[in-house]
Amino acid sequence: MQSFPPPYCDADTVDGTLRAYGYAVLSPAAVAQWAACQPEELAALSGHWEAMPHDAYLKDGGRYRKRRHSCYVVQDDQVQAVAHRAHWQPVEYNALHGGMQRWFEPVTDTTQALPAWSQIMRALGYTAQALFPSAEHARWYTEAHQFRIDTAEGIGRPTPEGAHRDGVDLVAVFLVAREGIKGGETRVFDAQGPQGLRFTLTEPWSLMLLDDARMIHESTPIQPLGEAAGHRDTLVVTLRREAFQGDGA
Repeated sequence: MQSFPPPYCDADTVDGTLRAYGYAVLSPAAVAQWAACQPEELAALSGHWEAMPHDAYLKDGGRYRKRRHSCYVVQDDQVQAVAHRAHWQPVEYNALHGGMQRWFEPVTDTTQALPAWSQIMRALGYTAQALFPSAEHARWYTEAHQFRIDTAEGIGRPTPEGAHRDGVDLVAVFLVAREGIKGGETRVFDAQGPQGLRFTLTEPWSLMLLDDARMIHESTPIQPLGEAAGHRDTLVVTLRREAFQGDGA
């Protein structure tokens, strides 16, 4: 199976790349620089994808996805956790699971207390601000999702809803780990035209950023490399101006 390398950009060109193309992809070293944290601080987060609860809302009946979800308001250099809330998307953006109040277990306090966690949220707020400079000092309604997709049942689907947009302003997909799998190719398409690209994130703490209004994205299913089950861990963070989805804005 052919694997296409990610089109990495440098940490100091993230904002310009994102504005020019609608996406930007960073290597782990660039992510550490962009987030103003040490690589070992990012690595310390990786173990927090163990023992996560299953996603009980999968309409295909699968048991291949585990998930946690917490929300924040990010403004300038402030990251404020908000009361635990349901994840909600309209059917226009998620035809499979839209319109459902999905109450996932929250990200643990231990995870949220790690320095890299808040550094990531803060960096994403700055990137969102650079993408939308007219929204000066905006409040970014931020949802963080820990995902583990496994192959215990043979096939795991990172995006069972297919190619989609999320109905937000900025989407960030961090690859946290890939163990014993094949597949999981990232595909990104221009929402207004035929242009697209495909690549596979393989390095822990590499990152894809998307201008959600301009880009459609998906990840292909994963399969085990051998007899033992494998998994793919990601951290997906979305930022939206005005309000969380489902709050009337």
